Amino acid sequence: MSLVDDYVLASERPNTTRSYASAIKHFELEWGGFLPSTSEMVARYLADHAKTLSVNTLRQRLAAVSRWHFDQGFVDPTKTALVRQVLKGIRAVHPAAEKRARPLELELLQKISDGLEFALTNARRQADVSLTLRLTRDRSLILLGFWRGFRADELVHLCVENVEVAAGVGLTCFLGRSKGDRQLEGRSFTCPALSRLCPVAAYGEWLALSGLTAGPVFRKIDRWGHVSGAGMSPNSLIPLLRRLFSAAGIDTPGEYSSHSLRRGFAGWARASGWDLKDLMAYVGWKDIKSAMRYLDTSDETLQAKFEKGLPALPSTIPQSPALR
Repeated sequence: MSLVDDYVLASERPNTTRSYASAIKHFELEWGGFLPSTSEMVARYLADHAKTLSVNTLRQRLAAVSRWHFDQGFVDPTKTALVRQVLKGIRAVHPAAEKRARPLELELLQKISDGLEFALTNARRQADVSLTLRLTRDRSLILLGFWRGFRADELVHLCVENVEVAAGVGLTCFLGRSKGDRQLEGRSFTCPALSRLCPVAAYGEWLALSGLTAGPVFRKIDRWGHVSGAGMSPNSLIPLLRRLFSAAGIDTPGEYSSHSLRRGFAGWARASGWDLKDLMAYVGWKDIKSAMRYLDTSDETLQAKFEKGLPALPSTIPQSPALR
C-alpha cells in the first residue's frame, strides 16, 4: 500500500469504513446484487428487506451502495425517483419509533458513583490491585462521559498527551476526530471541576494510579492488574456500563447504553436552565435536529408551559341571570 493509499484510508472514520464494507457484502454476496447496479435492483433490495431492517439501516445500506458507485466512477443508482419512492413507501407501511437509549439521570449517576467508591474502599482494604484499577478507571470514565456529554468513540479515543488538567479548576482535551468533525480539523473540549461527582478529580485519580503518561486514557485491565497498551473498543462500553448499572441496583440496565451518558447530561442541562444554543456548543451539535433527538420534554414541563400562558381566572365566576 502506498503513502497515498494510507492517507486516503486515514480520511475515513474506521467505523464508517467497516460499516460500508459490511453493507456492500450484504448487498452483493448475501443478497446476490450486482455491482455496478441499477435503480430497479436497488429498489428490489429495499423491498426484500423492508420487513426485517429498520429504515435507518436501509438508509445506511443505500449510502454504502452510493459511495461504492461514486468511488468507482459509475452513475449512482440510489438517487433516482424510484428508490426515493420505495423508501418513502416503506416508511409508510412499516412505521416504527426510533429506539433510543434511556437517559442516565443525575440521581442514578450519584448512586453508581457511590457504589464504585464503596467497592473501591473494600478493594483497597483487600489489596486487590486489579479491582482497584478497574473501579478507578470505571468511575473516571462514567463521570467524564456524563459531564462532557461524550460519545463512546470520543471517550475511547482520548489520549493522555492531549488532556491538560488544572486541579480544582478543570480539564481541556483535544480530539483529532469526532462524529461531527467531517473535515477532521479536531476540536478542544473543556470540562470544569465540580463540588461533587467531579470528573476532573476522578480523572486525576485514574492517571495517578495507572501511571499512564501517553496513549489512550481508558484501557483494558486483566485480572492480574496489567493495563493494556491499547485503548478500549467503543463496543466494549455498553456491556461495561450495563454491568455498572446492574451492580448499583438500577432496574432494567439493558435499556441503557453509552448514549445514556450524553442524553442524561443533555436532559440535566436543559432542566438546569441551560440555553439551547449554549448546550449545543458545549456538546458539539451542529443543528437543532441533532440536539432535539437527545432532549425529552416531560409532561410536567409541557403542562407548565400551557398553564403559564393561561390568564388568571377568579375561582368562582358569577352566572348571568339568564342561566340561574
